[in-house]
Amino acid sequence: MNHSVNKSYADAIRDNKSLLQWTQWQLLDSILPTGGFAHSYGLESAMQSNLIKRPEDLKPFIIQVLDNTGSLFLPFVHTLNKSPDTETWIHLDNLLEATLTNEIARKASASQGSALLRVAASVFHEIAELKLIRERFIGSGLVYFHHACVFGLVTGLLGFDGKTAQRSYVYLTMRDVLSAATRLNLVGPIAASGLQHEIASAAEGIVERWMDRAVEDACQTNPLLDTVQGCHGYLFSRLFCS
Repeated sequence: MNHSVNKSYADAIRDNKSLLQWTQWQLLDSILPTGGFAHSYGLESAMQSNLIKRPEDLKPFIIQVLDNTGSLFLPFVHTLNKSPDTETWIHLDNLLEATLTNEIARKASASQGSALLRVAASVFHEIAELKLIRERFIGSGLVYFHHACVFGLVTGLLGFDGKTAQRSYVYLTMRDVLSAATRLNLVGPIAASGLQHEIASAAEGIVERWMDRAVEDACQTNPLLDTVQGCHGYLFSRLFCS
């Protein structure tokens, strides 16, 4: 695949810091229909399992989710942000498919990643490769479109620096879990916003701890969260997909 168009666009957007910020904000905006709000990251299952009983239980739960996100997914985001080419993407996407042992999390990751690539190919039309990648691989069975891999690929092609891409990925996770908490009536919108502010320093520490790691270092720091999320499919009634 010819990367000359990608390289020139990425260089141009890096030179135009203001334009780059607009692109970054748009990628993080809740209006972008990537399907993140359809997932609770195991919170709904944790509540029905009585692991989360009170609003006070939410903060440590989110921090554990973020730590798991940093340890397991940031290496994939980092590597693909640094090397946004199809060969690396195919390899890492298949590796992540084999790494995710939780069927619920695996399906959620593929669903979100597929949605992100569809939206990115439509919105960021300056990068023709995004549309070409989607048209070439959708339905091919060669890739699974896992979210962390697609996110790294997209941010790399858009010209995001590695630190911003990894920090953004953790932020999206925090935003989506807090949104799920409000819709599950565990906390109200104002309390959720206050909690987001409280967690920011812990989230930054998590990003710094797991930033710029190779995929060989990817791991889970809290297997219990994986087990709880895996029980989501057995819930009698549920609001979220995961």
